[in-house]
Amino acid sequence: MDSIVILGGGLTAANAVETLREEGFDGPVTVVAAEPLLPYERPPLSKDVLQGAAEFEVLHDAHWYAEREVRVLTGIEASGLDLEGRVVGLVGGDELHYDRLLIATGAEPRLPDLPGIDRVRVLRTRADEQLLRSGLTEGTRLAIIGGGWIGLEVAASARQAGVDVTVLVRGEAPLAGVLGPRLAGHLADLHRGHGVEVRTGVQTLAVTGTGVATSQGEIGADVVLAATGVRPNTALAETSGLAVDDGIVTDAALRTSDPHVWAAGDVALALNTALGPLRIEHWDNAIRQGKLAARSMLGQDVGYDWQPYFFTDQFEFSMEYVGHSSPADTVELRGDVEGNEFIAYWLGGADGRTVTAGMNVGIWDVNDTLRDLIGSSVNPAELTDLR
Repeated sequence: MDSIVILGGGLTAANAVETLREEGFDGPVTVVAAEPLLPYERPPLSKDVLQGAAEFEVLHDAHWYAEREVRVLTGIEASGLDLEGRVVGLVGGDELHYDRLLIATGAEPRLPDLPGIDRVRVLRTRADEQLLRSGLTEGTRLAIIGGGWIGLEVAASARQAGVDVTVLVRGEAPLAGVLGPRLAGHLADLHRGHGVEVRTGVQTLAVTGTGVATSQGEIGADVVLAATGVRPNTALAETSGLAVDDGIVTDAALRTSDPHVWAAGDVALALNTALGPLRIEHWDNAIRQGKLAARSMLGQDVGYDWQPYFFTDQFEFSMEYVGHSSPADTVELRGDVEGNEFIAYWLGGADGRTVTAGMNVGIWDVNDTLRDLIGSSVNPAELTDLR
């Protein structure tokens, strides 16, 4: 019977396993996880788990995998991939034969080239979270290099634990390219209102023994976190000869340039049927692509046709975002922005009225409505806060 091997031990892998068994595949399935843990979700690592408000949990325990006759190898990395022989080499010398292979190896933190960068901490894995949290006690000084989603979520979590937090942003405001100037400024003001020092237009020069050297002077810090993005783990794919371009290149069914290999999750540059090639690093995409890859490997007629989705919680700012906007789009806001209960619409396209993305902040059960609006042309004067 055909065997399936899944490289990667994250959310994508877990959902692929679940879907394979739900769809009736009863052949051998092996998951190779580099971390010494069963698959788990990453979003809580920068939120509830980091705050100590929730216990860390894996998605399914060992009994769940045993019941489904799925072998999970934890703490083991793949060392090589022979596409012609359909063999995965493992660190230590063992090999796994596959008939179909799913690469879901995720991404790793992208660190800036700075003196002293070896002193920083990152947040990607459970081990990273434990190390970071161990240093964040009340009164500790935390400097965060980068003002993206992870950096801001950690800033909010740390500040709520009584940590003194400074966020260092190269641009005019955190996430200005994603949210636009007004919303980015609002988010920065929200953090400042909770005691986070947000420094914008600042260049980080070095990480020192006492903090961070910047273009605006020395920032004292006991802990320095680099939250400067991630890069896909494509080394195995590249050395094997798979097509790679800021991710493993796939078609809309998540098939790679090799007919026996699929890729999904953070590592995949996948062809979205509406938006073109996309590499998305969010929770929802990991789940959906894990399920889609499983069905694709089983020969079902499936395609990557959904809009990107993500969410965040920072202090009283809780939101859901759907779509794929451009920095050139205009942003229409409806509702109470200062009270963090509003809807944001991104409008672009040739007519300047096509909804490219939508975000609901503090207004719930409307994200599906926003999703349905994506791609439609609207009259801005008729947009509401959907309440």
